[in-house]
Amino acid sequence: MFDNIRQDLRAHGGDWAAQGFWALLVYRFGRWRYQVRPALLRKLFSLLYKVLYKLVQIITGIELPCEVVLGPHFVIDHFGGIVISGYARFGANCRIRNGVVVGLKNPQNPCAPHIGDHVDIGAGAKVLGDITIGNNVSIGANAVVTRSVPDNCLAVGNPAVIKPKKKVADA
Repeated sequence: MFDNIRQDLRAHGGDWAAQGFWALLVYRFGRWRYQVRPALLRKLFSLLYKVLYKLVQIITGIELPCEVVLGPHFVIDHFGGIVISGYARFGANCRIRNGVVVGLKNPQNPCAPHIGDHVDIGAGAKVLGDITIGNNVSIGANAVVTRSVPDNCLAVGNPAVIKPKKKVADA
């Protein structure tokens, strides 16, 4: 748990006051509590987690349940209006901003997106449903993504239009 917290702090530029870091701190505690034995102590930590989770949710506007699978170096760049489904999965080096929703498209089908490595999700974007977002993908601000996005692409607009990223010529 402490190695992950150190990595999260580094990913947030060493800023203890970053509200995204607060949400990740509570998230890490929530994941860690599953390992606690005996069961009575785990239940006490579970109660503490639920209180901290709700407190962070109220203060920061970030809903990041401990059931989400996060890769290393996950960054919440700006706080407020962020909702992530407990069914979602993120790869390494992902970044999200304010107003992002990663969740279910249909409540009767509890399947959330699986997001690859090096994914950047812009402010206000919605990524919904049982879809896969590939590696090295950028999702534009206010995009609504309801279908899978292959590697090395850009998704922009509502509904999202998927375009290959332009390669930068070596200078």
